Amino acid sequence: IVTGSAPNSSLQDIDCDEKCLLRCSKASRTKMCLRACGTCCERCHCVPPGTYGNYDTCPCYADLTTHEGRRKCP
Repeated sequence: IVTGSAPNSSLQDIDCDEKCLLRCSKASRTKMCLRACGTCCERCHCVPPGTYGNYDTCPCYADLTTHEGRRKCP
């Protein structure tokens, strides 16, 4: 029997805190970066590698925007 929850369980295995600490390690406003990254990670279940760029590896993360239309995720 295949359930609908199986694919989601693998998506939720990402450690957002660890990934965002790396992503925001060189940010000038670390706390703001971590908060935004955490929100994006929870929604998309991925964080691009490195400290900047690489948005092509996580399109959902790259597509989230603020009310002003700017990129939400660091």
